[in-house]
Amino acid sequence: MTNDSMKPRGVIAITDHLNVNRQIDFVRQLDNMGYDSFWIPELFGREIMANASRLVAKTERIRIATGIANVYIRDAHATVQARHTIAEFANGRFILGLGVSNVGLNTARGHQWQAPAQKLNAYLDMMEKAEPDMPAVETLGPMVIAAHGPVLQRIAATRSDGVMTYLMSAEHTATSRKRIGPDVELNVVVPVLGETDQTKARNVCRSALSYYTTLDYYRREWREHGFDDSDFADNGSDRLLDHLVAHGTPEALEARIHAHELAGASRIILLPLDAHDGDATASSSLSAMAPIS
Repeated sequence: MTNDSMKPRGVIAITDHLNVNRQIDFVRQLDNMGYDSFWIPELFGREIMANASRLVAKTERIRIATGIANVYIRDAHATVQARHTIAEFANGRFILGLGVSNVGLNTARGHQWQAPAQKLNAYLDMMEKAEPDMPAVETLGPMVIAAHGPVLQRIAATRSDGVMTYLMSAEHTATSRKRIGPDVELNVVVPVLGETDQTKARNVCRSALSYYTTLDYYRREWREHGFDDSDFADNGSDRLLDHLVAHGTPEALEARIHAHELAGASRIILLPLDAHDGDATASSSLSAMAPIS
């Protein structure tokens, strides 16, 4: 099946558990399947900038993105240096994704939490002042900011090349598009699972996404679209999971993605819930949604 959509499709996946050769093979498989970008989460495994640099060096077409680099982890000057350095190697294939992450992860790293808008604006101010002492980079590549609510999305729309959302519905995508206007890039992460047994699908979704139901900033946005505390109990209600995750037949997955595209998404970033072994071709989700197959 060849995807008829003109919107680019990327993939975000945790690959820190794979050895380096398996990780490279995974990203190369995505490239061969026609995916336009691979987005690297920043958790407690590989350092994200070094990882992005390695993947840029070992691939030829696919874009490599930080998805997202946590602004608490490295100072603004270091981020500018990393951006320019990787861009120098990447020939336009590097995307810098930034975000504030959340209280729990940053506290675990020993950082003192600040109001997100204050922290992000101050960080971007410092980035604008930083001037790496190195040759000019011909193609720096875009910078996008992870943002779900109106305040951070307004900052992202005015101070970066785009917005990235995660675990949100097509209705939220439409709301985001209205907030940021018609010209700002909107990258939407959509969890996908090619499982037609509804009970099995929901069990996988609940296991994979239960952590997010505990986070207030996700709950706040979900409440805006009709959900309440009962949907956040017991690791997420069926109603919430069905709303957030595209699961079922290839046609069902395509319909959900198309809904996000109609709502204003510029790029869909697939979060496959069945790609843990590092073989992209064995993932029914990635195979069904691949731009080229």
